[in-house]
Amino acid sequence: MRRARALLGALVLGPAIQFASAQEVPSTHSDVPYVPSPQVTVDEMLRLAGVGPGDFVMDLGSGDGRIVVTAAKKFGARGMGVDLDFNLVIQSEESARQAGVQDRVKFLVQDIFKTDLGPATVITMYLLPAVTRRLRPLLLDLKPGTRIVSHDFDLQDWKPDRKTSIRKNVFLWIVPAKVAGRWQARLALPPIERQLELSMTQRFQEVSAHARLNGVPTEVWETRLEGDRLSFAVVDRTDRENEAILYFDGRVAGDVIEGDLASGVGTARRAIKWRAVKVGT
Repeated sequence: MRRARALLGALVLGPAIQFASAQEVPSTHSDVPYVPSPQVTVDEMLRLAGVGPGDFVMDLGSGDGRIVVTAAKKFGARGMGVDLDFNLVIQSEESARQAGVQDRVKFLVQDIFKTDLGPATVITMYLLPAVTRRLRPLLLDLKPGTRIVSHDFDLQDWKPDRKTSIRKNVFLWIVPAKVAGRWQARLALPPIERQLELSMTQRFQEVSAHARLNGVPTEVWETRLEGDRLSFAVVDRTDRENEAILYFDGRVAGDVIEGDLASGVGTARRAIKWRAVKVGT
C-alpha cells in the first residue's frame, strides 16, 4: 500500500490531488490523502524488483504496511516501513503480527527525509512527483545495485530500467555506479600487452564511451551499466589481419573496475581477468 503523504508536513503540494479514488482513507493531513496500492500491484512491485530472502525492503510512506508485510510473508525478505501517521504504524504492526512476520519487519513514525536509506537493498514507494523530485538525489547516492520500485509515479528524466503495466504502472530503477571519467587498464593479451584508455560520460544509467587501445582511437560498442555491473566491447586492431572483438564485463567498486575479458569468439575465444583504475574526471 502506498500513500503520497510521507513527506515533510511543511512541503507545499500545490493544487488538490486529483488521483484520489473511492478507496481513500482520510489521513490526519486533510490535504494529502492516504491511498493504498491494490494487493496485485504490491505483488508486482516486489516481483519486478526481484525481492528475495536476502533483501531488506524499505517502504517510504508505508501506510498500513502491506508492502513490507508482503515482502516478508511472500518473498522471505526483511523490511521496514516509514510513515508519519502513528495510527497507521500501529495498524501495520498488528498486520505483521497477524501475518506471523513481526520478527522480520518494523515500522517507524518518521519523516522519510530524516530516514537512513543506506541499509535498504530495495526501496518501494507510492509518492507524489513533488516528493520524488526531492528524494531523487538521495536515491542516486545509494549503493549501486539498490533497486527502487514505484507505483504510478516515475522519476522524471531518470528513465526506469524496466516498467510493467498490470492494472497499474510499476517502474523499476537500479541505482547506477558512478563511472564518468577517465580509466586506464593493462590487458595481458598476447602477442603484446595492450594499454586501454577509456573515457566515459554518464547520465544516470546511460553511458557513452570513447577508447584508445595502445594509443590508437577505437570505438566502444554495446555499453551497458546496470547497478555496479559494466559491460562494453571494443575492436582490437593490433593485428590488422586478425582483428578481434574484446568483450569486457566488470564490477565497479569506487575507482576500480574488475572483471572478465573475452577476446574473439568460438574456438578462438580466450578469456582473462582485467582491471581498470580511474585516473581522472
